[in-house]
Amino acid sequence: MADNAASALCYVLGFITGILFLVLEPYNKNRTVRFHAFQSIFLNIALIVVAIALGIFDALVSHLIGWWFAVTVGWFFDLALFVVWIYMIVTTYQGRTTVLPILGPLAQQQA
Repeated sequence: MADNAASALCYVLGFITGILFLVLEPYNKNRTVRFHAFQSIFLNIALIVVAIALGIFDALVSHLIGWWFAVTVGWFFDLALFVVWIYMIVTTYQGRTTVLPILGPLAQQQA
């Protein structure tokens, strides 16, 4: 499989495919694939942490402002996640490397 395809697949199922490509033999030695695998893992862990924090925030704010605000914030968060996910898959498949702020340098160190 080409490097760009393997790198793009690292993002498809989040940290599951990231870990999978870190374990699979020919890809775990490829620096580019390792970078995208680590970045995918770090991105998904960060998104889980932000989603938990946003859920707590929504629960607190929905009592003060109303449930519509929590639903709207959650919808925009989900839309942003979807856009970032598609963007990472497409740009990586095209052979371009997107280094995400904060997470990208950590992934570069690990790769």
